[in-house]
Amino acid sequence: MKTYSAIDDCVIGGLDAPCFANLLPEEIELIKDSKTQVLFRKGESLTKQGAFASSVLFVVEGLVRQYITGDTNRDFNLRIIRSSQFIGLSAAFSKHTYDYSTVALKETLACLIEKDAIAGLIKKNGDFAYGLINRYYENDSSLYDTIRSMMYKQMHGRLADVLLYLDSIKYNNEPVFSYLSRKEVADFAGLSTESTVKLLKGFEKDGLIRLVDKNIELIKKEALVDISRRG
Repeated sequence: MKTYSAIDDCVIGGLDAPCFANLLPEEIELIKDSKTQVLFRKGESLTKQGAFASSVLFVVEGLVRQYITGDTNRDFNLRIIRSSQFIGLSAAFSKHTYDYSTVALKETLACLIEKDAIAGLIKKNGDFAYGLINRYYENDSSLYDTIRSMMYKQMHGRLADVLLYLDSIKYNNEPVFSYLSRKEVADFAGLSTESTVKLLKGFEKDGLIRLVDKNIELIKKEALVDISRRG
């Protein structure tokens, strides 16, 4: 992990982050004075579940896996975080520890912004607060979909959901599968690695997908959508 302190505009200017557009000039300066820019290498942790949360992170460039660890030390992946997205927003709402862990899937540049600075802007700037609330809603909606899939769908349906979700995420117009191990794909579906590999081979035999090294190419998305619907 390498820290940069001389660069001023890691959160402002040219980034697809609409909520920052609502900040006043003095509020932009507050953000600049309250942030540290950090480069995380592939495999390095950005946050740790249960660790003290002193900052809200904003991903400038990169790819991050978000996951939780259960009582049996088994990981469950929640989502992929990309550029212009926040990590640890709950820290700005009086949450003193991180609810989840995050790890860089590739070299990732992020800004660590003091949570008190974010909390102050939420209280003073309604438009900024509204933008963050929208992001919270999007994350919650995605989490509810994940819970429904885990509770009501069989293994085929859960894996189909995961493949469709991961296929929808692109990094530099390339699929994210090449950044994920089979175990990490399995952890999105709450399955064992062995079951996931077996199911993937079955999908490939049925002509639904094509497996090339770590990459997974979806050949018949409509069929996977149907499997997802049937659960």
